[in-house]
Amino acid sequence: MTLTTALTTRDPWSVAPSLGNLDAYIRSVQAIPMLEAEEEQRLARRLRDQQDLQAASKLVLSHLRLVVSISRQYMGYGLPQGDLIQEGNVGLMKAVKRFDPDQGVRLVSYAMHWIKAEIHEYILKNWRMVKVATTKAQRKLFFNLRSLKHQFKGEADDAQVGRAGLSEAEIHRVAAELDVRPEDVIEMETRLAGGDVALEAPADDDGDSHSVAPLAYLADDVNEPTRVIESHRRDWLASDGITLALSQLDDRSRRIVEERWLKVNDDGSGGMTLHELAAEYGVSAERIRQIEVAAMKKMRKALSESADNLAFS
Repeated sequence: MTLTTALTTRDPWSVAPSLGNLDAYIRSVQAIPMLEAEEEQRLARRLRDQQDLQAASKLVLSHLRLVVSISRQYMGYGLPQGDLIQEGNVGLMKAVKRFDPDQGVRLVSYAMHWIKAEIHEYILKNWRMVKVATTKAQRKLFFNLRSLKHQFKGEADDAQVGRAGLSEAEIHRVAAELDVRPEDVIEMETRLAGGDVALEAPADDDGDSHSVAPLAYLADDVNEPTRVIESHRRDWLASDGITLALSQLDDRSRRIVEERWLKVNDDGSGGMTLHELAAEYGVSAERIRQIEVAAMKKMRKALSESADNLAFS
């Protein structure tokens, strides 16, 4: 069988594209016949009453061209049409599952809402790294503000419209048409005019970065929480902490530590030496050293416990 014969005799309900690309897929779905109203009702009842998957398949396949048509309306957002179609197909399948043939409407009218809802959600999640529309008013503005600006600005191209701000009268006109607040219009205009900026500079193949990223000049080392805690802890240890640790010692141990480590004379020299303290207390210099070591160990333990309590206070 030749390729031409295969293409002309292919089952019209098959969507397997002959060339394996998006254009071939679109041609395939355009070739699938539309359902008459009576056939659509019959298949919908079979699906609802008998959970007939073959009926569901025919309902979905006969409306794939609708998804392709709707996806074209959202090509201006810079996302691949194949992805838009894929998300729209998900919405179509949800619509088929929930379609009630006794409501008196055609599936095409019912499915449009579900198809657009899925495409809208996909665009909002993928148009930028940071989501620009979360509330109902923001969603309406996101999907309608650009077309309204085109209407106001005439035949201006996308780039010019994107740069041109709205006048006061246009802001109020948009707010009235979409039933939102003028403040919402101004906020969405600002969001759409901006863009995503990476905090860290992109690295090349070798892992090196050659540009200055915002993270380098936006970081506030002075007020960074960890540094603030460390500074507070350091100041406490140098003042109240030392006083608290010294209070844990007996008089002799405290005086030895103060003379050896804390006392500074007017000429810049330190306190007494081990031999001077040994002579004063009538013990050996080694004994003074042992007392000093034990006192320092006790002070470190007291400081450690107090610092831990300070961190959780």
